[in-house]
Amino acid sequence: MPQQTQSAPEPALTAREVGALAADRAEAAEAVRSLDPDVVRALLDAGFARHFVPVAHGGHGGGFGALTDAVTTIGASCPATAWCASIALSLSRMAGFLPEEGRKRIWQDGPDVLVVGSVSPRGRALPADGGWRLTGTWPYVSAVEHSDWALVLGLAKTPDAASERRIFAIPRSAYAIDRTWSDIGMRASGSHTLTVDDLHVPAEMSFPVDDLMTGRPSADGSASGGAGGDGAVAAAPGVPLAAVNGLFFCLPMLGAAEGALAHWSAYAQDRLRAERPGVPGPGRSFYEETLARAGGEIDAARLLLERISAVADSGREITALETARAQRDCALVADLLVGAVDRLFRASGTAGHSESSPLQRLWRDVHSAAGHIVLQFGPNASAYAAQALPVGPSDR
Repeated sequence: MPQQTQSAPEPALTAREVGALAADRAEAAEAVRSLDPDVVRALLDAGFARHFVPVAHGGHGGGFGALTDAVTTIGASCPATAWCASIALSLSRMAGFLPEEGRKRIWQDGPDVLVVGSVSPRGRALPADGGWRLTGTWPYVSAVEHSDWALVLGLAKTPDAASERRIFAIPRSAYAIDRTWSDIGMRASGSHTLTVDDLHVPAEMSFPVDDLMTGRPSADGSASGGAGGDGAVAAAPGVPLAAVNGLFFCLPMLGAAEGALAHWSAYAQDRLRAERPGVPGPGRSFYEETLARAGGEIDAARLLLERISAVADSGREITALETARAQRDCALVADLLVGAVDRLFRASGTAGHSESSPLQRLWRDVHSAAGHIVLQFGPNASAYAAQALPVGPSDR
């Protein structure tokens, strides 16, 4: 008998409306280092949590291509909100790798569930009572104060076997939060620390991390790409995490850079209108060159990210070279966007450096995001070269 599905309602808000609200609340959110609850609710109402949720659980079963405009629209107004939107997208996609009973539990009340988490191996788990006993501490968990569930990575040890890396899904009532986030950028992301102490996690609320890394179906039929189909994630079979992981970190940066360009362009127009012969200051060519170079770098970054999304949505097997290229491209995008925003910030004069200027917040947020370990160019360059220029024993 075919599984019954429920259609996903249209989002109540647009990304532009979420961005406007987030911009209005940004200063206060930075002060308390956490998103405004109304902004979180707006993200959920706009469909960011449900995008990758399978149709069988009331979600949209969406792909990657639709994310670029949605996330960057918010990022242009408030990168920290866009970052949390990306987290909601990424972690709900990961939740689709849980066994069927685990998926049903997370989305039992509907698809608009805020899932956060960390794939750093900061936990330890031992088998117990048909599941696991989990203990660990995971820092830098964005939007954790507003979360409903969390996915965390732990090393699971069974007798007479090597430790296995597993993802564990835990409800909000089961973890403590320490307010440790102190970065100068992405302040409003509320990336605090999550702690679990000797928690029993049922077997259906866990899966091997290799399922996520390789993007392969689990034993009960859950699959791996963008969400879709009757079961778990299934729209793009065989999408390894590394082929798309950087996308979720780069899109908020792209939005911030596009927002910075818009703010700077308005500033430059005002300066050119007020320009008077003989008055000291940069000439028109200074503004033209800044606009052209920064705009070109930002456009190039967008094109690279759109290619990553297109490959992920292709529905075919993604090669190891394409995965390594995606990692390289995300690191390159981070460098391009930092360079572009630095250029704009430097050319914005004293006014752009004022605490009252949105430009300085965009500049701080881009630098903070670019510090993520996934976006460091050196390791990604090595991974790409290993696939593009393989050296066998006979070549040495």
